[in-house]
Amino acid sequence: MDKIAVIILNWNGLAMLQRFLPSVVEHSTEKSVVYVADNGSTDDSLKWIRENCPTVRILELSRNYGFAAGYNNALHRVEAEYAVLLNSDVEVTAGWLDPLIRYMDEHPETAACQPKIRSWQSREYYRGELSNVSTKKKKYPRKKMKYLTSEMFEYAGAAGGFLDRYGYPYCRGRIMQCTEADTGQYDTIMPVFWATGAAMCVRMQAYWEAGGLDWRFFAHMEEIDLCWRLQLLNYRIVCVPESVVYHVGAATLRRESPQKTFLNFRNNRLMLFKNLPDAEWRRVKRVRDRLDLLASLTFLLKGRWSNARAVWRAMREAKQLYPRYAEHREIWKSRMHNSVIGCMPFCLVIQYYVLGKRRFDRLPIK
Repeated sequence: MDKIAVIILNWNGLAMLQRFLPSVVEHSTEKSVVYVADNGSTDDSLKWIRENCPTVRILELSRNYGFAAGYNNALHRVEAEYAVLLNSDVEVTAGWLDPLIRYMDEHPETAACQPKIRSWQSREYYRGELSNVSTKKKKYPRKKMKYLTSEMFEYAGAAGGFLDRYGYPYCRGRIMQCTEADTGQYDTIMPVFWATGAAMCVRMQAYWEAGGLDWRFFAHMEEIDLCWRLQLLNYRIVCVPESVVYHVGAATLRRESPQKTFLNFRNNRLMLFKNLPDAEWRRVKRVRDRLDLLASLTFLLKGRWSNARAVWRAMREAKQLYPRYAEHREIWKSRMHNSVIGCMPFCLVIQYYVLGKRRFDRLPIK
């Protein structure tokens, strides 16, 4: 059995592999094995890997299983104490694995951890290779560059993830659409609600104990759902910011994509239904129904009709899928509770849009 399996899920991602896979090979330790699990790519990804990164082991999957089932299939074929789920658009740094594995070895109660995730675009700006810094779906224009004194956190994970009372995810370093500059303000190791699937180190035994990623999700929210179940099994999730990686983000689906909107809204509702106690689910659902309808109205007012329809479709399809999770709820019922770490008792929508709180350290977190 290997100590560490670094597994990169790929689907027609040749350009990303060419740019970032060499850094993963270079900076991975002697105790780690690097895998690329290929979701039935039709480009030249596998040919390029074989010719340019011969030490990388390839796990060929028959078709595009998506993120969740793709990783489940790959991990079934790997024997290791720890698996590191790593996006193909992540650039790692020297020694990035050491702090993660050291912490996991010293804390057996921890099931998963993540490094600090910075924006790859912001680093490229400071290298002088980009004229604009991209975060989320818009760019910082040149006239605002003088206000950017540090590299930026990346949207998908930053310095560890949390959840509000109604299921809205946010991070140390990212609230809704606002990412913060990384000035070292979140450099402490901290228990969090969820670790990002862009760069998650997970204990394999705990991964399968929790049932792995939910294949029905296909993509998006599946790592938050997994971390929730790990916490219900009394494991902890942490961010280890001594480890740093750089993430491009939205390499497969653009953030404004209606398909991404659909998957995020549908899977978020499924996640809440799966993991909340009955009374809490009913209360949360009443509020989320209204908030999701408000989100669809906002899309309509912005002229983004496809995204508005994606929200309606997500609500409808989630309702259709609830009965399929009846057995899951029955099995996990005795473990469901409201006191998981990192689930905060406030509404992020109100904190952000009404009270104007754009930074993690301004939220009412105890």
